[in-house]
Amino acid sequence: MNKSFFYSSAIAAALLASSAVSARDTIEIVGSSTVYPFATVVAERYGRSSGGATPKIEATGSGGGLKLFCSGVGASYPDITNSSRRIKASEFALCQSNGVNDIIEVQIGFDGIVIANANASGAAPLNLSRRELFLALAKQVPGSDGELVDNPYTRWSQINSNLPDSAIEVLGPPPTSGTRDAFAELALEGGCKTFETISALKKSDKQAYKTVCHTVREDGAYIEAGENDNLIVQKLEANPSALGIFGFSFLDQNADKVQGSLIEGVAPTFDSIADKSYPVSRPLYFYVKKAHIGVVPGLQGYLAEFTSEKAWGPEGYLAEKGMIPLPTAERRALAAVVATLTPMSGQEPLK
Repeated sequence: MNKSFFYSSAIAAALLASSAVSARDTIEIVGSSTVYPFATVVAERYGRSSGGATPKIEATGSGGGLKLFCSGVGASYPDITNSSRRIKASEFALCQSNGVNDIIEVQIGFDGIVIANANASGAAPLNLSRRELFLALAKQVPGSDGELVDNPYTRWSQINSNLPDSAIEVLGPPPTSGTRDAFAELALEGGCKTFETISALKKSDKQAYKTVCHTVREDGAYIEAGENDNLIVQKLEANPSALGIFGFSFLDQNADKVQGSLIEGVAPTFDSIADKSYPVSRPLYFYVKKAHIGVVPGLQGYLAEFTSEKAWGPEGYLAEKGMIPLPTAERRALAAVVATLTPMSGQEPLK
């Protein structure tokens, strides 16, 4: 077949995709439950100011959102996916294989991962180390001889006598959640690599090292509470001895109900996350299909609203909701990426 045939076929496919997308007049967004409240307030403000349809947003988790986003182009697939971690190389490849070729990546700010308990417990906030979190929640931990064993710890006081003599019971997100991914990387692995025998494993068998450091125990000490972080807050109120894992914005919005644990002596606050002194913080993103821009009504306007200083700036309404803004230079650079609709490169170092 000649080149003109392939060229004509490509145009036909593009027109078909555009026609399919134009069958929908409402922006559809999926993804991270952590980014959900930020995206929702932007959507509501944009809907009011534009007079158009308010974008539809669904909290599917970062992994679930990227899977939906990367499944194809057209009205059946979302326009944007929110994520509390960066897209993985395997997800980027899935997008490419399904014709989702031009993806615009926007880092919107930072968030801290909080380990919290109910204010009703009456106790002062816990002061936990990443090493203690690893020992409490990993599937396997070093035994007395340094060899890996199934996690034997059932009470916090067994890990550190200064911690409460209460059962280890932690409510957290499922594997599809970006919060779970980030917690595993920042908190569990942060504690895991303090053990010399495990740290040495990283050089000899990187996959085995990651499995040990990132695998959460399945014996009931860690309880998957779904993608709804508000539900975790409610369950903590019902069980004051339990801990919960969720984003800082949910702590900020529920300060009358829950309190955040210190991590290595640093409390989770707006300032400690912004200056990166809080050890368990991560960037937040959204991803956009360039093929849908100019076809789905309002998509470019929504992006402009999200990346405006009144939204994501230091004095913006997203900061009031608990999102930690990016430095000024980074915000300006990313606003330019959105304004010029510049897609990310497949050669960029993806995890």
